[in-house]
Amino acid sequence: MSLKDDINEKVKEIIDNNFTVEKVSYIPDIADTKLTFGNKGLKFEATVLNIDMRGSTSILNKHNRSTVAKIHMAYFHTIVKIASKLGGHVRSFNGDSMLVFFPGTTKTTLSNAVKTAMHLKYMLNDSSSGINTLLAKYSEIDFGIGLHDGEILCTKIGVGGESNNKGLFWAGNAVNKAVKLSDKAKSPDHILISEFVYNNLTDEVKFDEKEDNWGNKYNHDIWTKVTLDFEYNGTNENYYKTSYHWTFTDL
Repeated sequence: MSLKDDINEKVKEIIDNNFTVEKVSYIPDIADTKLTFGNKGLKFEATVLNIDMRGSTSILNKHNRSTVAKIHMAYFHTIVKIASKLGGHVRSFNGDSMLVFFPGTTKTTLSNAVKTAMHLKYMLNDSSSGINTLLAKYSEIDFGIGLHDGEILCTKIGVGGESNNKGLFWAGNAVNKAVKLSDKAKSPDHILISEFVYNNLTDEVKFDEKEDNWGNKYNHDIWTKVTLDFEYNGTNENYYKTSYHWTFTDL
């Protein structure tokens, strides 16, 4: 069979056959035996955190390849360690960005995803974190973080039997919107979240305590609502941004 015929046969099989979806309560990985190269996907609910490094082309042009590799190694190591500590599952390294999934849709999982974003902002952006100063020896790291929640469909893609030619594809508005929000995030407001995420946060990650001129304490919302600035699926949607960060006193 020619290569053309082989490709056409497989594509016809994919397009013509029914697609099976199984709902699961965990985040699939590449070794999941339920995922094959057939028409099957696993659907789950999660909060999605996407973080994207800014200025990677400038870093590449400014430094030799070994230094660029070291910067990215430090950057990704930081993200994985913090996300894992708070229940996140890293599943996609894509150039300068990373997808992290927090399984389920509860106030706790949503808030843990936002806590992760705030800890990342501290480590990558604040001079007192330690690694910020180390990275700044070469280049300061700028980044954007976006978060949304919803159902995600995971499928295995690539060619069976080829260990280096396969991966996982993540489909759903939760992923797409998180990516688009991270694209809009700009310093000092490195973190953007959807209105759904904001409305389902615990007070711990929504407010900090302030004191008025008379000594009365009150809850101050650390998020700023942004309207008419984000079009998604042809509709203007609200989102929330913050410049807030958390240190590691609670981890």
